[in-house]
Amino acid sequence: MQLARQIQQLKSTKIMEKASKKSTGTKKQTSGYTQEENNSMLQELFIDELRDIYWAEKHLVKSLPKLEKAASSEELANAFAEHLAVTQEQVSRLEQVFEILGEKPRGKKCEAMEGLVMEAESVIEDTEEGTSTRDVALIIAAQKVEHYEIAAYGGLATLAKTMGKTEIKDLLGQTLDEEKETDEILTQLAESSINQSASQEQA
Repeated sequence: MQLARQIQQLKSTKIMEKASKKSTGTKKQTSGYTQEENNSMLQELFIDELRDIYWAEKHLVKSLPKLEKAASSEELANAFAEHLAVTQEQVSRLEQVFEILGEKPRGKKCEAMEGLVMEAESVIEDTEEGTSTRDVALIIAAQKVEHYEIAAYGGLATLAKTMGKTEIKDLLGQTLDEEKETDEILTQLAESSINQSASQEQA
């Protein structure tokens, strides 16, 4: 009787060991993705983000002339006009990136940029024409846009570097530098005279 129990226990142990090995083997086969699959998933995300910022830039091209027209300061109006030309070049640069990737340039609605542009345009309605206060509000709204773009291009350039796409990284890095420069120009305009002028305006 005791021998029969020992044999039965031995059989049970072997069955459990086999089941454990089978389970481990299955995990090895199914866990994670291959490097090629990971790269493909990352590239899909990359292209999706490109479409997002492509839509955002084209939307901004339509809005910048309104901001230029609304600006009271000649310097601020010129800054918006110059950034419009820069933004148009950035759109072309993104189209070049799509071409390198073998993708058709196509935008995907960017909810963030739509909201930022809407806020910038609402500033025009909420402030008095010809005042420095309006210019201050326009600068703040424009810098919110710039900060969004800096984050977007910074992330995309880093992803391009990770994927070994040096040419694309350089193109996106060029745009990133332009956005940082525009942000700095807006800060200088605010600090040089516009903020001080606005502080003397009566409600």
